[in-house]
Amino acid sequence: MNEQEALVVAMTGFMSLIFLLLGLVAAVLFLLTLFRTLGAVKPEHREMEPALVWLNLIPLVNLVWIFITVIKLGDSIVAEASERSLDMGDGGKALGVAFAALSVSAIIPLIGILTGLAGFVVFIIYWIKIAGYGNELRAAA
Repeated sequence: MNEQEALVVAMTGFMSLIFLLLGLVAAVLFLLTLFRTLGAVKPEHREMEPALVWLNLIPLVNLVWIFITVIKLGDSIVAEASERSLDMGDGGKALGVAFAALSVSAIIPLIGILTGLAGFVVFIIYWIKIAGYGNELRAAA
């Protein structure tokens, strides 16, 4: 390996590390939003404890746990909204399951690129929706 090839390998590794760190920061901020929104729900309406959202940081576990998280979060939001006479639809459950399914299917060769991109778009929409629900629940408290 000559000097130029070594530089390319080093730069590729460095850029991969940067993208990995950016992804981790985004994941933590996203999970913090879920945590805070679930925390805005009264304990008697929670389908899961807020701290359990952090299990999504565990590789491979998150492939299944994200589905559990978005379903239970959606059910919790609906229960809380119902008591407060707020209309929050399905609490983002359908959008959350779509995001989770598209994201998990991104590991499938060939179509994974398309489902990964679609999953990213739905992820952003879901994140904004859940943040809005959390803000609305905190404001109505």
